[in-house]
Amino acid sequence: MAATGSEKQGATAYYVSTPIYYVNDAPHLGHAYTTVAGDVLTRWHRQRGEKVWYLTGTDEHGQKIMRTAEANNVTPQAWCDKLVEEAWKPLWEHLNIANDDFIRTTEKRHTDRVQEFVQDLYDKGEIYKGGYEGPYCVGCEEYKLPGDLIDGEGEFAGQKLCPIHKKPVELLKEENYFFKLSEYGPKLLEFYAANPGFIQPESARNEIVNFVEQGLQDLSISRSTFDWGVPVPWDDKHVIYVWIDALLNYATAVGYGANQEKFDGTFPADVHLIGKDILRFHTVIWPAMLMAQGLPLPGKVVANGWLMVGGEKMSKSNLTGIKPQDLTSHFGVDAYRWYFLRAIAYGSDGSFSWEDFSARYTSELANDYGNLASRVAAMVGKYFGGALPEATAAGDAERAVQEGLAKAVATADLKIGEELDFQSGILAIFDFVKQVNGYITEQEPWKVAKDTTPEGQARLATILYTAAEALRGVAVLLNSVMPVTSQSLWESLGAEESLGALADQKVQDAGTWGILPAGATVTKGAVLFPRLEEKPA
Repeated sequence: MAATGSEKQGATAYYVSTPIYYVNDAPHLGHAYTTVAGDVLTRWHRQRGEKVWYLTGTDEHGQKIMRTAEANNVTPQAWCDKLVEEAWKPLWEHLNIANDDFIRTTEKRHTDRVQEFVQDLYDKGEIYKGGYEGPYCVGCEEYKLPGDLIDGEGEFAGQKLCPIHKKPVELLKEENYFFKLSEYGPKLLEFYAANPGFIQPESARNEIVNFVEQGLQDLSISRSTFDWGVPVPWDDKHVIYVWIDALLNYATAVGYGANQEKFDGTFPADVHLIGKDILRFHTVIWPAMLMAQGLPLPGKVVANGWLMVGGEKMSKSNLTGIKPQDLTSHFGVDAYRWYFLRAIAYGSDGSFSWEDFSARYTSELANDYGNLASRVAAMVGKYFGGALPEATAAGDAERAVQEGLAKAVATADLKIGEELDFQSGILAIFDFVKQVNGYITEQEPWKVAKDTTPEGQARLATILYTAAEALRGVAVLLNSVMPVTSQSLWESLGAEESLGALADQKVQDAGTWGILPAGATVTKGAVLFPRLEEKPA
């Protein structure tokens, strides 16, 4: 049985990848959704104290890229260079994506290794020459099975359409090289049975198992009708099929064939994050390629759902692509990172609307979280001159807050760090924020402040310390989701000077009570989530 990412021998890195994105156009919300999810996951594991490797990048070969470049009167390479440098990399920087590497499939470190991998399969007898005729979707860069196609309507009446792009497929006939994928059906089914968590969510797993059980066809791994791709090393009249080229990025980016020590310490990925429309490539073709080469398989492949606008999958081809900057310019980057993971269960389809984002921002970020931070800082400033007082009169109410924080840490660590259930993890943290708000409402420190006796002042000090220490824990827990805001809160609590950098705080220690020292200087900084003027979508 093939090894998986969870069984890496001597490996030290928690390795997460996004798909490498096709650069036929600028990125939209769907691309950013997956990339932010990967960033939150890897930031979380970094704050566990683990070594992490987070990979993203761009897929730059294939017929679709070539046609797009031709339509813009530039070479394919020039088109890719422009999009990567002016659209893709700047967006990830804008969204505070802390990736460790950015792989481009036109880089020599990738193309050389792709040729070596394919040559090795050819030498082993895993690849043969043959002919193929069938419907091909240029948008997917994939031959389609007849049963996958849908009937066209309106201007496409009488034609067969790709179910994803809703455009007519092309009938292609080529002499190609084929990978013996059909031989790997039984091995894949055996692997799926032995590793039930390999494909997530369960609906995706069921889809793939059913697909493989119907029998696999050998896979065309070359194209001969155009030349924008990696040349087949033994036959330069062919280029390697873009998906074979693309999938290998997960190996070439971490040293396959070039840096054995890095490769052994990183590969295979613990988690491949993908969109569900590329599920078969990652759960059928990719593991079969690795089996053929005798390499270990990934720990898990997690397919997120589609972001929907007006009932349609968000994409450029459907004219529903929305730029992330359209939202960050109004709500801010941290709120953007928070919203999609909080509002949509990862793995399920979800609908985006401006109205929903605005309502959640106001209710949960501005009213619950931001207002709590402002109130606590203001009261410490007003009643104790900005010096965090010592808690000397704790009782049942304070113990409930302590227990609430410990519960939030345990739940969030499980949900975000292990199960990739970002929504439940974030909700657990915000349930605790609501608990702290309720605690302050019940304790009424503004009334307690009127009691100038030592007992009254001790009680007031305990209430405000409890609230500030609770916020210290929240800052740690939300650092992976909203790093800029969490840093602002960390500094407001005086934690930077007394406890050190927020990035060095372990999420598993966030629930340990009493870490924020009495005497820390609490300041009321800028409002974490300012009220926003209503703005039409």
